[in-house]
Amino acid sequence: MSRIELKFKELDSKNEKALIAYVMVGFLPDKDTISTIRGLIKGGADIIELGFPFSDPLADGPVIQNASTVSLSKGTKMKKFLDIVKTIRKETDIPLVLMTYANILYHKGYQKFINEVKKAGIDGLILPDMSVEESSEYLAAAKKAKVDTIFLVSPNTTKSRIEKILKASSGFLYLVAVYGTTGIKTSIQNYSITAVKTVKKITKNKIPIGIGFGVSTPSDVKRYVAAGANGVIVGSAFLRIMESTPSSKLQDRIFKFTKSLKTQTKSR
Repeated sequence: MSRIELKFKELDSKNEKALIAYVMVGFLPDKDTISTIRGLIKGGADIIELGFPFSDPLADGPVIQNASTVSLSKGTKMKKFLDIVKTIRKETDIPLVLMTYANILYHKGYQKFINEVKKAGIDGLILPDMSVEESSEYLAAAKKAKVDTIFLVSPNTTKSRIEKILKASSGFLYLVAVYGTTGIKTSIQNYSITAVKTVKKITKNKIPIGIGFGVSTPSDVKRYVAAGANGVIVGSAFLRIMESTPSSKLQDRIFKFTKSLKTQTKSR
């Protein structure tokens, strides 16, 4: 079993759901990125999703788009990303997921890219623009390297398409909570709760479901856990803290916010 699969199994045994936290690498200086990640781990994050910047992040809302733009403007390259992954991996066995876009892998070569990130310590990949119909080479490379392939579904994805995506997915299935892009939303929509229940029926517990996009408060986490999600993904809210907090206070503030979210992941 992969680190991601083992984590969900461990959480199930404790009647908990996963808190999955997103950070854009290169948005802040490396030492602050590491401080953020240490705060996430100390606060109870179960899986960490690390973003690698791309020039056209079509699935991302303004907060993550800005973080990507800032990261690119600072010249973030894959070597920097891999160095941060290696640093984290020396300190912890927490599952690490890379979120980026398919063109970056295609340009380098799927197998070469995936082998490199796996060697550094990445456990899974999220590529929002990877179509399941065009994923055969990507899936073969990931399977060979034993890296999980986490695909996305949305509230309006058809049953037949979800079943198709399910066959290509491992680690967990990423359910997009809202129509549109990521970002902090003001309230959870009823259709998002319905989507969790619908997707769970279709997947028949064959794979954990992680829900993200617009999740920003402990009450959001609580509602999605109550609806049946196996994991809840928070991104933009962490980036806002990173952007507005002095280096000296960053780890502690991330820790406290993470802890407030994690307390809501206990099944009731």
